[in-house]
Amino acid sequence: MKTKDIILELRTKNGLSQNELADKIYVTRQAVSRWEIGETVPNIEALKLLSKLFDVSINTLLGSPRKLICQCCGMPLEDSSISKEPDGAFNEEYCKWCYADGKFAYTSLEELTDFLVKHMSNEKLSPEQAKTYFKQQLQQLDYWKKSKE
Repeated sequence: MKTKDIILELRTKNGLSQNELADKIYVTRQAVSRWEIGETVPNIEALKLLSKLFDVSINTLLGSPRKLICQCCGMPLEDSSISKEPDGAFNEEYCKWCYADGKFAYTSLEELTDFLVKHMSNEKLSPEQAKTYFKQQLQQLDYWKKSKE
């Protein structure tokens, strides 16, 4: 889906006129109209306001041009699982279980690995195999790379 279609759909789903949406995000009605016909796209500040207003990620507003994964646990991110900052803005780097209200849930790779092994090992993947797999995969994510520095 294109940005123009997403904005139009979110606006109408929320029962807003172009004027009402424009007022809420401090732009002109003409700007909203140009976005909805695909003539222009919102700038980053407008995208942030739209994201907050409609409670969707900027990634969603842009038509999900890239697949997001949590940079702590590796889980694929959808709007419903993306973390938020204390001010309510989406943080598209982490899931809501690894990062919430400005704080990380896991302070060590061992702690997260133990949690994942407990919940993810099964008859096809022994706890030891799961632990080896998760340690290898998690070390490639930004959160764990930064923690090594």
